Amino acid sequence: MPVPAISAIQPVGTAYLPAPDAVSGTGGAGFATSLTAAVDNVQSLQSASSGLAVQAVTGDLTDIHNATIASTRAQVTLELVAGVRNKGIDAFNEIMRMQA
Repeated sequence: MPVPAISAIQPVGTAYLPAPDAVSGTGGAGFATSLTAAVDNVQSLQSASSGLAVQAVTGDLTDIHNATIASTRAQVTLELVAGVRNKGIDAFNEIMRMQA
């Protein structure tokens, strides 16, 4: 039995990383850009996962592996973005507690 190719899921790539000049340039602008891109990436992964889930429910899905991989990728990416957000909030709160 031949192994089916996973064609419905595209590689994530490095679109969420800031450009090299943004890292050394304007302070937090590079971080804000990369965080915005990561959230956009999460949204696209979740919509792809939802589309495959709908196909699975309606019986139109030809390969359950694609749906499983898309769902897991969306979940892990969302957990990563939420973790970065939580660490950012913790850092902000710690800075606010410092004495001047």
